[in-house]
Amino acid sequence: MFDLDSLDVEVDKKTMAKLLATEKQRDRGDEEMEPWEIDLAKLEVHELISPGTFGSVYRATYDGNVVLAKLLDWGEDGFITDDEVAARRKALRKEVVVWKDLNHRNVTKFIGASMGTTDLNIPAENEDIAAYTDFPDRACCVVVEYIDGGTLRQYLYAHREEKLEYGVVVELALDLAKGLSYLHSKDIVHRDVKAENMLLDSKRTLKIADFGVARIEAKDPAEMTGHTGTLGYMAPEVLEDKPYNRKCDVYSFGICLWAIYCCDMPYYPDLSFAETSSAIVHKKLRPTIPPCCPAPMAKIMKRCWDADPGKRPDMKEVVQLLEDLDTSNGGGMTPEGIVEGKNPGCFCMFRRRRG
Repeated sequence: MFDLDSLDVEVDKKTMAKLLATEKQRDRGDEEMEPWEIDLAKLEVHELISPGTFGSVYRATYDGNVVLAKLLDWGEDGFITDDEVAARRKALRKEVVVWKDLNHRNVTKFIGASMGTTDLNIPAENEDIAAYTDFPDRACCVVVEYIDGGTLRQYLYAHREEKLEYGVVVELALDLAKGLSYLHSKDIVHRDVKAENMLLDSKRTLKIADFGVARIEAKDPAEMTGHTGTLGYMAPEVLEDKPYNRKCDVYSFGICLWAIYCCDMPYYPDLSFAETSSAIVHKKLRPTIPPCCPAPMAKIMKRCWDADPGKRPDMKEVVQLLEDLDTSNGGGMTPEGIVEGKNPGCFCMFRRRRG
């Protein structure tokens, strides 16, 4: 659930070698633990929730409390170089710096991390877990609050047929908007806003997760460039390697808003990566907004994914726009292109009127 596969790392070999030496010192007990490093003696791994290529997520307990633990497997000795391991550890430290002090209802609470997982406490009866957690010393672990509702993507896929009531759409969108507005107030740019990186608790509260590529916003936009994020959600300026700022998150939010309304993902299966990127940048390719979508909702989507970052609203304004939406009777609004009283729109709108 916490996709840390794509990490924004720019470290020269000397820096990486120095970091690796530091980590080896810590393994020998020659250096004090960071305040955010967990005591592995207090972590017990219980149940595999989601296996992955570079790391798997488990239900665990830490200091007696139920948590989610992601064990990051960076390969057996010889699979990746020591320099690459050092770079990934440095990237993890960057993530921790961004995440550790965040405190908001719509942001997953960070508990701690560890630079090595050799001392994991795995109950003897869980042999299947032991097989997944037989990691080398170079592996790391990230622990966050336990959230049992899965990802937003999983939730949307489960409702692809019947769709979501309009009130639920706005509720989820507001949670995401408030979380992003909070991050931006702290000068943090998430840079990978997508349905897969949002978690839902038992009360359907949405929480932003995975700060693997998040960073403190540079005062000079020229310092923030490069392909960071996920195709389909990435803003045009990011795809073009142009300087960007927090407005790249606003663009991604607009795509997420469409995904929440449509219970679908912004994929273009008939186009290659290069073709999709080119169409987004040069042909203003965007997901198709259904004719049943109330005009105010469609307007928010379009403003957020405008090609010009300067024309996109701040997330604080987006929160206000969403709070002003009328969710009674499915929105009680006329879809775009429909003259009120002349055409009721498609049946999809009526399925949402219980919101």
